[in-house]
Amino acid sequence: MGVSSANVPIGGDLDLTDHFGNPVTIQTFRGRFVLLFFGFTHCRAVCPTILSTLSRALERLGSQADLVQPLYITVDPERDTPAVMKAFLEKSFPRFLGLSGSKDQIARAKADFKVFAQKQLDDTAPGGYVVPHTAFSYLLDPQGNYSQHFTNASSEDDIVDKLAARAIIRQY
Repeated sequence: MGVSSANVPIGGDLDLTDHFGNPVTIQTFRGRFVLLFFGFTHCRAVCPTILSTLSRALERLGSQADLVQPLYITVDPERDTPAVMKAFLEKSFPRFLGLSGSKDQIARAKADFKVFAQKQLDDTAPGGYVVPHTAFSYLLDPQGNYSQHFTNASSEDDIVDKLAARAIIRQY
């Protein structure tokens, strides 16, 4: 279920690198809605599930999806370089643009979007660790301001309805 509020102190300007090696800020995407999700490429369940749900929702929007720039921001900058993000997203989630950066840049982005993520040792995981994290997807309006968010329990139908409503509003 989506939640909306015009005065929520969520968001800020990003200072990251996309998976093509280009520097990006929120201003890079001005004029388009931004749908962003924080995660990491070695995630086994939550990230692939949410990225799949968001991808299907965007697919269902048809040409309206062109108004939305989906972003996948890593919470694991040690492993998720732009090249790793590019390979991961192009293989399974090609609509998404992957964003990475230094530990400090990612920490600022997480703080701005109120995202919790903390490295935890796990002998069964690649590299010996996982990064449990907040599983919200944020929708920013074409000016880069927080519009609403979706939880990991949001249905594909709810996401489609909310994104379509925003796109229709923008057209008028």
